[in-house]
Amino acid sequence: MTNHTRLASHHRLPAAVWVLVIARGVNRLGAFTLPFLAVVLTVELGASVAEAGLVLTVFGLATLPSRVFGGHLADRLGRRWTIVAGLVGCAVGQVWIAASGSLWSAVPAVIVLGLAFEIYEPPSQAIIADVTEPADRPAAYGLLGAVMAVAAVVAGLLAAWLGQWDLRWLFVADAGSCLACAVLVAVALPGGVQAAPVAAAVWRDRRLLWVLGSGTVFAVLAMVLVFGLPLTLLDRGLSVSGVGVILAVSAIAQVAVQPVLRTRRLQALDDFQALTMGYVLLGAGLIANGLAHSLPTFVAAAVVWSLGDLILIGRALSVVAELAPEHARGRYLATYGLSWGVATAVAPLLGTQLLSVVGPTGLWLGCGAAACLLATLQPKLRRLVRSQPSRLGIE
Repeated sequence: MTNHTRLASHHRLPAAVWVLVIARGVNRLGAFTLPFLAVVLTVELGASVAEAGLVLTVFGLATLPSRVFGGHLADRLGRRWTIVAGLVGCAVGQVWIAASGSLWSAVPAVIVLGLAFEIYEPPSQAIIADVTEPADRPAAYGLLGAVMAVAAVVAGLLAAWLGQWDLRWLFVADAGSCLACAVLVAVALPGGVQAAPVAAAVWRDRRLLWVLGSGTVFAVLAMVLVFGLPLTLLDRGLSVSGVGVILAVSAIAQVAVQPVLRTRRLQALDDFQALTMGYVLLGAGLIANGLAHSLPTFVAAAVVWSLGDLILIGRALSVVAELAPEHARGRYLATYGLSWGVATAVAPLLGTQLLSVVGPTGLWLGCGAAACLLATLQPKLRRLVRSQPSRLGIE
């Protein structure tokens, strides 16, 4: 296994990383339709609330195989064309929804959108691993995450503006952003690894399963933040609109800290040392959420947990990319990405139950304690991961 204490030999990320970051940022600017899908189904297409909920559940279920499919295509078809195919599929689903005149026309469109929705994630992550040195990967993944966070905030503002007119135009605009991203990727991005048809026994690689277990707990904590923060603000007598301020500050903090990620001191840490630091920051920010009672203190807490998030996402993806055989990076990263699907299903129930039983203070102190526990377990995880031979991932 490559030692991550080796410093990068250059200070600039490869051009392919910047192309990918810009393309995904453009795509993310248009990704503001999902919160409005239920409104379109009920108001525009006459669905009942129960019917709209069922359709959204079908969409969520369709996204689960989407990521796995994207990982397989990335390793078989190649990174670039898998990204293009996923984006075009999303555009088709979006336009189909916009053009639908009835609920039953929209249902297959929603399924198409769900099946295409996550295809581009594994090849995007894999191509970063293909074109960067191990020491550069955490910064590259961190940059992608930061740009996506900023674009999400801007997307919310665009949605508020476009939503003044027919909501269907939101889906048309999103489809346009998908196609613009697809064109940029097709023209400017290298193809990446074109793999031979070699099988990869991903689920038999115990190293990956240990990392997946740790990553799933992290993903649940991250999603509890998404669902629990608005309810916490309301409980503390603050306006829920403060969530927009918090998310904006979080995105800005992630961009502002990018130069720090590429300092010699941080790059000299191996992945598990950096993960330990990331979990400590995340835990401190979550505990601060539990103690906060004003918007400025919530904002300060957000800066801390955002820095933790940034380190954790970049380093975890770097670990998975290093574990994977080159021909199977797409499938390894797709498997790891399933942690977010699990978290999306678990976090709302877990967060609301804890809020009702122990209140906001108990919720965030408990989440902070879980993050600190993960920090203490990183040395053991390092030993477990590095004690297993890499051949377990290959048949």
